[in-house]
Amino acid sequence: MENPRVRVYLDGDKQPIADQELPTEISLDTAGLSDGPHRLTIFARGESGREGVEEIPFVVHNGPGIVVSGLRPHSIRRGKVRFTVDAFSADDPFDPRRAEARSSIPVWVWVMSLFILAWAVFYAARMWDVPAEFAHTPTYSSQSLTGG
Repeated sequence: MENPRVRVYLDGDKQPIADQELPTEISLDTAGLSDGPHRLTIFARGESGREGVEEIPFVVHNGPGIVVSGLRPHSIRRGKVRFTVDAFSADDPFDPRRAEARSSIPVWVWVMSLFILAWAVFYAARMWDVPAEFAHTPTYSSQSLTGG
């Protein structure tokens, strides 16, 4: 009987980052890795000598978060293209002017705003008409009440 072992390879390297007996805990420091996609390949051998393989793709994102407004992936553009770029990291000092990404107001916000405005105008117009039963009361009467 063989001892169960695990070998862990990063991005197809020939040298494993870990070669240990099972069970084990492995620590991977991503600070030395470039931002972007990476792949762990794990080979585990059981007591019977049979080996299993598991591949785990993952993405490293140690750098600042990048926000692009005005240009979407795979969009078709012509002529001059204007867009804004901002980047912010948790390690950067807090600046409230950069805390939120600037972008244009979505169309659905404009549509909802117009709907609410139209409803308010409709409501005000309906309230402008005085019901017949109140038309001649002192509140709505056009005659001024002068002493006499």
